[in-house]
Parts: sequence; structure tokens; C-alpha cells
Amino acid sequence: MQIFTGFLLASLIAFAAYRAHSLSASGALGAVLVGGVIFGIGGWQWAILLLAFFITSSALTRAFKKRKRGLSEKFSKGGERDLGQVLGNGGLATLFAALWHFFPGEAWVWAGFAASLAAVNADTWATELGVLNPHPPRLITQPSKSVEKGTSGAISLVGTAAALGGAGLIGLLTVAVAPMTVSPALGILVTLAGLGGSLVDSLLGATVQAIYHCPTCNKETERHPTHTCGAATILKRGWRWLDNDWVNFACAAFGALLTILLV
Repeated sequence: MQIFTGFLLASLIAFAAYRAHSLSASGALGAVLVGGVIFGIGGWQWAILLLAFFITSSALTRAFKKRKRGLSEKFSKGGERDLGQVLGNGGLATLFAALWHFFPGEAWVWAGFAASLAAVNADTWATELGVLNPHPPRLITQPSKSVEKGTSGAISLVGTAAALGGAGLIGLLTVAVAPMTVSPALGILVTLAGLGGSLVDSLLGATVQAIYHCPTCNKETERHPTHTCGAATILKRGWRWLDNDWVNFACAAFGALLTILLV
């Protein structure tokens, strides 16, 4: 009955998000799968952490649209999250929720779940709020080098503070709604692991993530095979298969693994 209820609630939320243009059609289907497993197997505590990520990330994507206008050419996808984005951000959390069925009450499962969401929440907050920084960001691999806002691998004090806030929200909820007794130290660990995951995301973005060049606009972008102008983009650096969705998954995996090793 709980699984049925979980998928029903996930379907309702996914439909509302689709109507609000926060999810594409494929993203809505992915959200039903992710939300159904997390709601249905984990329960309400797990659902709260997932909703905290989804609601805040969607709200921040919509916020300050005028100030973020023109940056869409940098990012691989728009504001409507598709299946790849949903699984990249929530796929690992779904796996931990499924593991809860086989290892009920195990603190490492809850910790890994929470840390994976803390990492992607930190990364999303950093991306959405970091671009509002009035000063140009710096490349994480070359702190002395200023780059354009929205550049993969760019960091700033505003973005890092936002990442800490995003991870901290999940860290706080990790302790507040835990399905078992946990130490407040777990919330701190999840927060720091989430921040670390977001920095790994930036490191991958600056080194091995696939980054393309638009010959028409003479701009660096994550978009492929075509840029926002319609021109075909050419691989500039990185591994062709490592797109932003896989980088997000790696971000979540780093946060989860670090937490599990230290919990």
C-alpha cells in the first residue's frame, strides 16, 4: 500500500511540475520513478529530503530570470528538467531508497541517501545563485583566471556560500527527520560532503566534462549537437560521453561515498 501511495503522490507532483514547466515530459516520467521509489520504499522522511531538493532547485531556477538572461547558451539544457537531469540528480538517491528495503534501519543507507541529495542541492544552489555574483568567477583549476559567468568549472565566493547553504539545508533535515536516532554530527558530515560534491562537480567541469565551441557565436558551451543559435557545436575539450548529467551523478556519488566512509 505504501508503494502504491508513493507512486500516486509522485505522479501528482510530477504532473504539477510538468504543467508548471519545471519538468519536460520525459523528466516527469523520471520523477514518477524516482519519487515513487523514494516515497514508496523510504517513506515520508525520505520524501521530505527529496522535496526539499526539488522545490528549492525549481524555485531558484525560476528566480532572478531577468538577471540570468543570456546564460542559457552556456548550459546544456534549459529550465525544464528532462529524464537525464532527473536521473543524474536523483538516480543515486533512488538506489539508496531501494537499498533501504534490504537494509532497513542501517544508518549508512540513510546517510548515503542524504549526502547524495546534499551534493546535488549544493551544486544547484551554487549554479543558480553563483551567476548573480557581480564579479566574474574564477576557474577552479586556475584561481587567478577570470572566466565568464556560467562557465563550467567556474567558482566564486557567492556560489560557494550558496553551495554551503544548499548542502546545509539537507544536512539539517538529515537529523531533523531521520527515520532512526542519529547524531547531530551526521548533519555536519552530510553538509560538508555535499559541499565537497559540488566542488568535485566544478573540478570535472573544468577538466574532463565535454565542452563544445560554437563557431558562429564564438562561445564555449555545454550544448550539443547545436547551439542556441542553431549552429553545430564542435568538441573543444573533455570526454565526449561525460555530459552534465553524468557530472551531476558523479557529484552525488562523491558526497554519498565520502559520508558512508566516515559515518
